[in-house]
Amino acid sequence: MNQLIIANRRSFIKTASAAGVAAGISAPGLVFGAPDNRKLKIGLVGCGGRGSGAADDTMSADSNVELWSCGDVYQNAIDGAVRNLQNKFKDRVNVDASRQFTGMDAYQKVLESGCDLVILATPPGFRPVHFEAAVNAGKHIFCEKPMAVDAPGVRKVLAAAQKGKSAGQSIVAGFCWRKSASRVAAMTKVLEGAIGDIIHYHATYYTGPVKPMAPAKSRPDGMSDVEWMVRNWYNFSWLSGDGYVEQAVHSVDKVGWAFGDKDPVSCMSNGGRAVPFANAEDYNIFDHFSCVYDYGDGRYATISSRQIPQCDGENADYITGTKGQCIINGDRVMITGENRWRFDKSTDNNMYVNEHIEMYAGLRAGKPVYDGDWMCHSTLLGIMGRDSAYTGKRLTWEQISNSQTDLAPDDLKWDSAFKATPMPLPGVTKFV
Repeated sequence: MNQLIIANRRSFIKTASAAGVAAGISAPGLVFGAPDNRKLKIGLVGCGGRGSGAADDTMSADSNVELWSCGDVYQNAIDGAVRNLQNKFKDRVNVDASRQFTGMDAYQKVLESGCDLVILATPPGFRPVHFEAAVNAGKHIFCEKPMAVDAPGVRKVLAAAQKGKSAGQSIVAGFCWRKSASRVAAMTKVLEGAIGDIIHYHATYYTGPVKPMAPAKSRPDGMSDVEWMVRNWYNFSWLSGDGYVEQAVHSVDKVGWAFGDKDPVSCMSNGGRAVPFANAEDYNIFDHFSCVYDYGDGRYATISSRQIPQCDGENADYITGTKGQCIINGDRVMITGENRWRFDKSTDNNMYVNEHIEMYAGLRAGKPVYDGDWMCHSTLLGIMGRDSAYTGKRLTWEQISNSQTDLAPDDLKWDSAFKATPMPLPGVTKFV
């Protein structure tokens, strides 16, 4: 991560010198870096399943918060989120109709609504623009993973995150496994040497398709390219980052965690599309990946992912060391070898809520949580593996850190005509 941080720190310093870090702070009543026991107003950007779920988690984590504003491209998504949250939290959902915003600029209106903390949960292709705007607006941020779908996006988020850190803003990532009691206990033991020196980390992320692509014939006449792709967002790399970056990035993040968020030397990957969607056109994501990260010191990490129906599923981690092995597979969390250990599953927590519990604990104590550097590092690790598979090339960390591949335009309108990049062809698709 060092090269990426240094490169963006230069651009951050230039920006801060020109405008002043504090110039972006606009939320009344916020005193960053000081204990904050006020009732905090939550703004929600992206009201689909993950967004409404994150809002549920945040309101479950702290009784002194209220949902204040919502933004989405669809009013029915806002209506569903508000209705479901009101059923559970009643008078703590205070989203007046004047604070419900639709359209591609809804995130800006949420940021201007008077909220103190914003949850960013749209498709990740929009994340860098939304994140930068939230930092500049002086908001505390809970940001769903991944942080971007390409390296330029990661650089934008990292520069903004470091600016937010300097201003005392809370920057919390949705990489939930780092807040799981069982995974924290296992990883703590691994990092303390319970299995000796790590030799190899193998992770699996085998599941079914997250959101099958709609048939082309179901596209209504007159629907714009952008709306069609947003409706099918998971199947376009500029919106989702592909399955490896959008979903298997959880496994990538755990690899980063185990290796101390150290930069790998290189990555060599394989991937492709084994099962095409019937009667669907123009989608451009793979359904399987196999990535090998070389850390240059005799240690390797391998990650295999698959999103194909009617196949066996598994989400597991096998960490092999010189003195034993750590196995993490569902509620089976254990260490074999010289220092045998097993986690008591009855003591596990709800990691989704715990992310927010720790966030509010920091805010209330005047010690905001900052996940900015490592959340960007994990995202870039995922992009590195994906782009190696897309191109069929071995990529170095320096190459991916400086990649100019920009999948997600920043200036698209809802009615825009836009052609996504074609399905990648390893050996043909070029690395930029």
